[in-house]
Amino acid sequence: MRLPKEPNIPAQINIVPMIDIVFTLLTFFILSSLFLSNSEALPVNLPKANTAQQSKSVEKIIITINSQGDVSLNRKPTAFNALTEQLRTLVGKNQDVLVVINADEKANMGLAVAVMDKVRKVPGTKLAIATQRP
Repeated sequence: MRLPKEPNIPAQINIVPMIDIVFTLLTFFILSSLFLSNSEALPVNLPKANTAQQSKSVEKIIITINSQGDVSLNRKPTAFNALTEQLRTLVGKNQDVLVVINADEKANMGLAVAVMDKVRKVPGTKLAIATQRP
């Protein structure tokens, strides 16, 4: 007994599964890139400055002042009075340390100036204030 011959159907490539895979990969890369941002400091609303420049230094120490006046050193809450000693410990004998102050735009300006004064008391530190471009 002979089977009936099947009609010749031209070969086709179904691209729907390929599109699903491409969109899945695209979603994965977009979501994973969101987590790759390097956040050195606590989140604050930085003031805007048109003349902001990016600094390139070997070692950075980040001081964050939030809008409530809380001070953090390298993402760890610290007492304002202990800031100079903690900076001296972190700087050690290194003479090329950049201390970046991330102060919220609504933070007390007097506190920010007092923090800058404490940073200047530590030898071997360079001072920078973080801003963002408008």
